Amino acid sequence: MTTATERVVVRFSGDSGDGMQLTGSLFSNLSAILGNEISTFPDFPAEIRAPQGTLGGVSGFQVQLGSSGIHTPGEKADVLVAMNPAALKVNKGNIREDSVVIVDTDSFGAKDLEKAQFKTDNPFVELGLSERVQIVPVALTTLTKESLRDSGLDNKAALRSKNMFALGLVCWLFNRDIEKAIHFLENKFKKKPALLEANIKCLTDGYHYGQNLALNIHTFIIDKSTELPHGRYTSISGNKATAWGLIAAAEKAGKQLFLGSYPITPATDIMQELALRKDVGVMTVQAEDEISGICLAIGASFAGDLAVTSTSGPGLSLKSEALGLAVMAELPLVLIDVQRGGPSTGLPTKTEQTDLLQAVYGRNGESPLVVIAASSPSNCFSYAYEAARIALENMTPVILLSDTYLANGTSLWRLPHISDLPQIEPQSVPEELRGRYNASLRNEESMIRYFAPAGKEGFAHRNMGLERDAATGSISTNPQNHAKMIAVRAQKVRQVANKIPLLETYGALEAEVLLVGFGSTEGHLKAATDELNRRGKHTALAQFNYIYPLPRNTEEVLKRYRRVVVCELNNGQFATYLRGQIEGLHIESITSLEAQPLRVSEIVEYILK
Repeated sequence: MTTATERVVVRFSGDSGDGMQLTGSLFSNLSAILGNEISTFPDFPAEIRAPQGTLGGVSGFQVQLGSSGIHTPGEKADVLVAMNPAALKVNKGNIREDSVVIVDTDSFGAKDLEKAQFKTDNPFVELGLSERVQIVPVALTTLTKESLRDSGLDNKAALRSKNMFALGLVCWLFNRDIEKAIHFLENKFKKKPALLEANIKCLTDGYHYGQNLALNIHTFIIDKSTELPHGRYTSISGNKATAWGLIAAAEKAGKQLFLGSYPITPATDIMQELALRKDVGVMTVQAEDEISGICLAIGASFAGDLAVTSTSGPGLSLKSEALGLAVMAELPLVLIDVQRGGPSTGLPTKTEQTDLLQAVYGRNGESPLVVIAASSPSNCFSYAYEAARIALENMTPVILLSDTYLANGTSLWRLPHISDLPQIEPQSVPEELRGRYNASLRNEESMIRYFAPAGKEGFAHRNMGLERDAATGSISTNPQNHAKMIAVRAQKVRQVANKIPLLETYGALEAEVLLVGFGSTEGHLKAATDELNRRGKHTALAQFNYIYPLPRNTEEVLKRYRRVVVCELNNGQFATYLRGQIEGLHIESITSLEAQPLRVSEIVEYILK
């Protein structure tokens, strides 16, 4: 039976070596190319390669696709592909009633069940799945070997294509044209012809397997989205979008882009993506540690480049002293913090929003800077661009908060024309200051200091981490001067609020409940808002992308509602921050510290109670 539906959730799950991330990415990209909205969630263990078949080694990739209103990867899967018993056990709570569960029967032997800590020889009955899901047993291992019998590949090499057989079967299940998937494979494996041929063969055979056997399960048809504006679209991850946003900003500002960074999960992909773009003048340096990375970037900022450094939570801690130097020297700098589970090494491959207060306050002395947050994989492009614009125009460091969910997840993205992007007007020094320039001279109205790059003829000056005199730029230990400079630097940052958009709300125009979030929770809170309004509970959402300073209408918006409920992936940091910024604001708080995205159902249940 074929079911037409507006949206569906698919989860691929297996060992780290089973290629679930590649399989899920190909299926997601294929769906995007065919006109569906998508939202993905790669979920993999921190271990490079946990023992095969164990619960700790399960890697997953979830995607929700549909014709409209796709805000999240979904909570429970309509289709689960489980490559072994461990994958089935780990995901028993992630599937809906009557879902389709495709399993590789060749991987459900006695030893496989033992590794996954099953106590009986029937995992489906033991997990209570036999009566509530449609189990589709497929001998994926045997069928893959048979498919590649004449390929000349040995057994081990042949079985690497098992995931492609599964992908072909899922493409049949969703009536997907596999020609586009073949095109993706050709691009990925063009330098490995034998592997390319094997993957295409298995993909095609998997598709025909489902087609020819006419398996007695539901298949799905999902219409193209009718809500997307005209344009060219692609599927993009948050880290890649961040890198491209920085490249676009450098081009628009007429600056060379310089990245000084140290590899750290989950931010490394930004550095890797930028390192590939020497063709557009990007310069990247992999430093020996986090401190060196930001100091290299500060040096590039002194020289007049668009200077960037990227990291995650532990690296943000290490960079804090140098970040204070950039505040004192009033230099443009973009620091990208891709948050992960902490503290310390914590959960490197899992997501949290626990660096918020560190980003806003985590430096010695009075060190105000701008903090903004991306809220979807695709708008990482826009907020990376915005971080660069604010830094260059206001002579301030800017921290851009992302997180693991955004960094590794993908969503549909409409490619912009660079001519349509906002103008970026970097600060420069007036020519009339030639010969008498110092680092304290500034526009008295905006409080933004004039900028001359190091080495600019006729504009020699001294700039440093020591406090400087407000008039001469020389070192000063005068108490009144220090107080004045603190006030000047703070006012300059606060005035950025006049250059950012006002806070807008989503959902019901007249509502008693306001959900509040920041950054990556946007999709889940939109989904919760939609569901609450469907149930007759008038609800609105205020999602913050600008954290410090807050949009100038923040107090007016938040005090408009009877109930204000802040939802975040930490222990209440944003709620604490808002209480400190807005006097007399009563806030309810929903927090999660499971290192997973918010659960829409739990938010809805809380509000309805």
